[in-house]
Amino acid sequence: MDFKSHMEAALSEARAAAKRGEVPVGAVVVSPAGDVIGSAGNRTRAENDPTAHAEMLAIRAACAHLGSERLIGCALYVTLEPCPMCAGAISAARIDRLYYGASDPKSGGVAQGARVFAHPQCHHVPDVFDGIAEQAAAALLRDFFAAKRGG
Repeated sequence: MDFKSHMEAALSEARAAAKRGEVPVGAVVVSPAGDVIGSAGNRTRAENDPTAHAEMLAIRAACAHLGSERLIGCALYVTLEPCPMCAGAISAARIDRLYYGASDPKSGGVAQGARVFAHPQCHHVPDVFDGIAEQAAAALLRDFFAAKRGG
């Protein structure tokens, strides 16, 4: 099977989140066959739930789709480097590959900050590919926060 990036679908989820007033982060889970089996944008404000990050919601949807708590062979595309909570969920779900766009020096948990996958207690480490559509993902976040600050 030829590689196909699904980052545009994640960016679409991020744009939809921004329109709802949520921080523009989007995520999609892709099955080993290449089908999107879970997708979401942030919904922390809409659901009054601090765990309603795009990754968490997409992982939950994919697990429900497969009827399993494990996403063996699956890939996750997310527009922003996952935070430590989401990195822990990625490991627990046994996701094979993580593709993310913009790095997150403030709250990241993969290459920044906690570096969850490098921790000795991390039971599963996905293959990680960063910088996928990084400029587009970073621009969404930059524009969203600039508008919140009034320009």
